[in-house]
Amino acid sequence: MFIEQFIHYLKFEKRFSPLTVTAYQKDLNQFLSFLDLPESDLLAVSHAEIRGWMVALMDQGNEAKTINRKISSLRSFFKFLQRNEKITKNPMVQIKAPKIPKRLPVVITEQKMDHLLDGGFSFSNDFSGLRDRLIIELLYGTGIRLAELVGLKEGDVDTYQNQLKVLGKRNKQRIIPVHVSLAKLIADYQQKKISQGYQDVSGTLIVTDSGKRVYPKFIYRTVRTVLSAISTQDKRSPHILRHSFATSLLNRGADLNAIKELLGHSSLAATQVYTHNSVEKLKLIYKQAHPKA
Repeated sequence: MFIEQFIHYLKFEKRFSPLTVTAYQKDLNQFLSFLDLPESDLLAVSHAEIRGWMVALMDQGNEAKTINRKISSLRSFFKFLQRNEKITKNPMVQIKAPKIPKRLPVVITEQKMDHLLDGGFSFSNDFSGLRDRLIIELLYGTGIRLAELVGLKEGDVDTYQNQLKVLGKRNKQRIIPVHVSLAKLIADYQQKKISQGYQDVSGTLIVTDSGKRVYPKFIYRTVRTVLSAISTQDKRSPHILRHSFATSLLNRGADLNAIKELLGHSSLAATQVYTHNSVEKLKLIYKQAHPKA
């Protein structure tokens, strides 16, 4: 009832992405399951019950980042109820989110990525191999998110002007330039796609081996398989390539505001995390090169 109204609000008024809406819905249903109460009793939830859920999440081994996301879902939900005069007192006012330890973004070095794309991984010569290579090159060459890659349409590609039109979070559009070799790879892939006879009704750029619309797990598995050729680290997700894209730009002198626009960040604070990687690199160079280090 109330959760359904809130989800409708997120979809059609806030226009959140499907993945974000699903995450909110999952968090709220999990909280309701923890309370073991009918949904109507959400109007009488106390801050003590919310804290109890936080403790239970910690006991289950959830990280602070995960708990904070779930708390954020509750905060938005109860704010929605208060705004719509379903409740007079917001139980989230007394809730403090756990502190998240600062972590540097995990990246793949330029040297490793160059090695990968220059023969470090054997992509097959058929449609599947061309598509898998394009997935890697798009993620690393543009820094787009997994959901943004899945949502790319044929019409979003402009190989004449070498650019992509990307629909990001909260349905915000941005234009991302692509380098010449990536534009050629996209064009080659599109020709191969036509020759395969894949007429995807949704107009999706990336499709599966059977010509169907691609899905997130497919992209994730592809990236993990390819990155396994050059990295033994646990994190080998599409987001690692996004981090690597941003870090490479910053290391080569790109303006932080420009990187922010390319990544589609809403605030500069989200982009500044990449400066820490650059500082760490400078410290390493200093220790290796300075006689007094």
